[in-house]
Amino acid sequence: MDSLKIDNLTVTIDNKTILEDFNLEVKSGEIHAIMGPNGTGKSTLTKVVMGDPNYKIKKGHIYFNDIDITKMKVDGRARLGLFLGMQMPMEIEGVSNADFLRTALRSKEDNFKLYSFIKELDENVTKLKMDKEMIHRGINEGFSGGERKKNEILQMHILKPKVVMLDEIDSGLDVDSLKLVGQSVMEYYQKQKPAILLITHYQRLLDYIKPDYVHIMSDGKIIKSGDASLVKIIEEEGYDKIKESSASVRHEK
Repeated sequence: MDSLKIDNLTVTIDNKTILEDFNLEVKSGEIHAIMGPNGTGKSTLTKVVMGDPNYKIKKGHIYFNDIDITKMKVDGRARLGLFLGMQMPMEIEGVSNADFLRTALRSKEDNFKLYSFIKELDENVTKLKMDKEMIHRGINEGFSGGERKKNEILQMHILKPKVVMLDEIDSGLDVDSLKLVGQSVMEYYQKQKPAILLITHYQRLLDYIKPDYVHIMSDGKIIKSGDASLVKIIEEEGYDKIKESSASVRHEK
């Protein structure tokens, strides 16, 4: 069983604390959803776990299968099996999707087979209803917001990570694309049983990707955790009510 463990993590950027004493463990076969107001550190969390050098870790550690990856570079984490589907995937001219994925697989597989790669790539492009011409264009070059999100899911299927982090993968998707992407993620989950960490604002994504655990973030830390029923409480009471309730409990202690 694979495990991503975040232990007592405090993170800053430009001397501003974004995550404070943050703790979370996500194991293979589990789906965790993190929700919360804007500016609470949700996206920062995924970037730090993936190794973004713009953030400074003041204390704490990140472990993957008991390996301390806190100071490991991004490519090392990717080779271990970590993957981040970004909120705003960047455009990279001059490197096609096909070339990028082929090079990435060659670097991690000793028995890379070109025919199998092409076949799997074509199958997933078809399932995601992407234009096949897109795989031969520069990464995200000229892609719409929704096409970029589908491209992130395509990369997930081909690279087969053990830990999948999806940062607001639902933003920029219309109703049909949201359903398609959600079902595609669940298809990957059923086949590979990765650890999945979702960042989202909306229940609509969770209609397709069913979380085992839901966590509410505020001020850089988790203030409440529960099962999928917690989403309904959020809709009925809002984040402020949950934050007030959490603060009251801490004060009583």
